[in-house]
Amino acid sequence: MRLSDFWRLMEDEFGSGYAHVLADDLVLSDLGGRTASRALSEGELPKRVWLAVCETQDVPGERRLGRDVKPRA
Repeated sequence: MRLSDFWRLMEDEFGSGYAHVLADDLVLSDLGGRTASRALSEGELPKRVWLAVCETQDVPGERRLGRDVKPRA
């Protein structure tokens, strides 16, 4: 997963404004007590950070891959 994918998933799930607040403020025990932003800046894989956010925020399994986008006709 690329960093851009991480942010797309965060914004799709939590909204464009709240996603960044959440990443900066939510302490994730799965990541050693770091925030998502700190973990990413320290080189943690975006997929691992995303899954830690999902676990902490109880994101349902069916939404962890992002929302379904219908292809253009």
